[in-house]
Amino acid sequence: MKNTILILLCALSLNGFCQTKNKPSFETITIGGGCYWCVEAVYENLNGVKSVVSGFSGGKIADPTYEEVCTGTTGHAEVVQVTYDKNITDINEIFKVFFTVHDPTTLNRQGADVGTQYRSVIFYKNEEQKKAAQSIIAELNKAKVYDSPIVTKVEAFTKFYKAEDYHQNYYANNKNQPYCKMVIQPKIEKFEKVFKTKLKKK
Repeated sequence: MKNTILILLCALSLNGFCQTKNKPSFETITIGGGCYWCVEAVYENLNGVKSVVSGFSGGKIADPTYEEVCTGTTGHAEVVQVTYDKNITDINEIFKVFFTVHDPTTLNRQGADVGTQYRSVIFYKNEEQKKAAQSIIAELNKAKVYDSPIVTKVEAFTKFYKAEDYHQNYYANNKNQPYCKMVIQPKIEKFEKVFKTKLKKK
């Protein structure tokens, strides 16, 4: 009798009961690919991503301001902290997007944005992330996907500092700004074209 009730509850998905198989399993990765406004805007549209927070990692001082990081003297990189559901997307897909929407071969710059704060970097939090990062870099270099070798650093995560509130969801809140139109929008369009089956439903 008990087994019959359990089967019925599972079949009806009563209040989400028996859905442990689909229970969200969240993980976070911290990555830098130039201006965080650009990277944030892309990942906000990837299916499976729960949140994207712009901030700073890899520097020498605590709680840096945007102005301090912009001097290039604090050692921080502009990064985004991406939290995603491993049941919907995975670390390999996160990295595929990363290497599609920025140039990982230019040292300490992305286009007109120049400085160590714009460096290409992956801050891994566990061995799975570290190995996945090293593996995709090796594969891309071997396949000569880019004209020059990848300079993306793979470093252990230490600390993340959230950027000021006006930097969060910057593209969504400032779509008419020239930088958003000329720099961010083309990256989003490229992402949507390459990962069109992986987009969040609007």
